[in-house]
Amino acid sequence: MEYYNNITDIKNEIERNVGRDVKLKANVGRRKMYESTGTIENVYPSIFVVRLDNEAKGCVSFSYSDVLTKTVTLSYKN
Repeated sequence: MEYYNNITDIKNEIERNVGRDVKLKANVGRRKMYESTGTIENVYPSIFVVRLDNEAKGCVSFSYSDVLTKTVTLSYKN
């Protein structure tokens, strides 16, 4: 995913890629990183939902500001 400097652009980019497979990296604090793969499932006004490939994990949601501050990074798969 390209770097965007406002939340509206980030939201529009994620909306265009609903249903697409992604690799996500999330900073969960104290130098810990969470990495997983999944599919962008839904987009809401302030958050988006990613269904993880590992069924035991289910879904995770993030805010667009998480992407803006680079707490979460998304890489699209082809």
